[in-house]
Amino acid sequence: MFTQPDRPAGRGQELKFSPIKRCALELGLPVYQPATLKSPEALDIFRAAQMDALVVAAYGLILPPSVLGLPKLGCINIHASLLPRWRGAAPIQRALLAGDPRTGITIMRMDSGLDTGPMLAAQATAIGPRDTAKTLHDRLALLGAELICETLDSLREGAAREVAQPAEGVTYAAKLDKAEALIHWTEDAVQIWRQIRAFNPWPVAETRFDGQQLRIWDAELLDSQARAAAGRSVPGSVLAAADEGIDVACGHGALRLLRLQLAGRKPLPAREFLQGQRLQLARFADT
Repeated sequence: MFTQPDRPAGRGQELKFSPIKRCALELGLPVYQPATLKSPEALDIFRAAQMDALVVAAYGLILPPSVLGLPKLGCINIHASLLPRWRGAAPIQRALLAGDPRTGITIMRMDSGLDTGPMLAAQATAIGPRDTAKTLHDRLALLGAELICETLDSLREGAAREVAQPAEGVTYAAKLDKAEALIHWTEDAVQIWRQIRAFNPWPVAETRFDGQQLRIWDAELLDSQARAAAGRSVPGSVLAAADEGIDVACGHGALRLLRLQLAGRKPLPAREFLQGQRLQLARFADT
């Protein structure tokens, strides 16, 4: 089992095992964590394994040609989009940000490009209005596990068919930047709603309230009556605050904030958040 090196996490910045490493250790599997796959030492480990196939899922390191050619059945990637749409590091979040109606899993044979290899299998799933990056990730993980098992069986039996990716429809899912999480209330309510869903659970969409960071974990779009009221208000203004949620004017339309988190506090539903905060005439900002 190969996974990236342990990284510092939390306030104490202590080294933390990844979930894949914890699982591998519990199963008694050997774990290798090279910082690069281009070193002679890493290549020796791959050669000694004499693999039939090498399966990659969100590894984060590019496999060099010296590794790609080693497994008998090739190096196979489980990619969380319907290629060629959303090649790259953050396909789930980019699909949500773009408002895609569906996404899926593509099983592809890896080559020297970035998610450019031929496709072996694909399966789609709809993106619902309540989906976040977390819910979509979890659903795609199960879908990918089923599809990779089927694909490996087909490869072993010599029944797998490769299909080249079409040249049309290619998009790139750039790595997430924490700066993208800042909400600009002058934007359309639909786009901010997508942003909140796409950045849950990381880096979490945020705004400013009384000079403090305020994270927004969950929200919903409001109806036409609320949108009309929002059109007469400055973007970021609180239109109403009740147990059901906190209504905020956007550049076009309005959102109801359902779950919020002040810096250093835990996330709270709107009802509990309002027990400790007064929002009359309040306005959220992006600075």
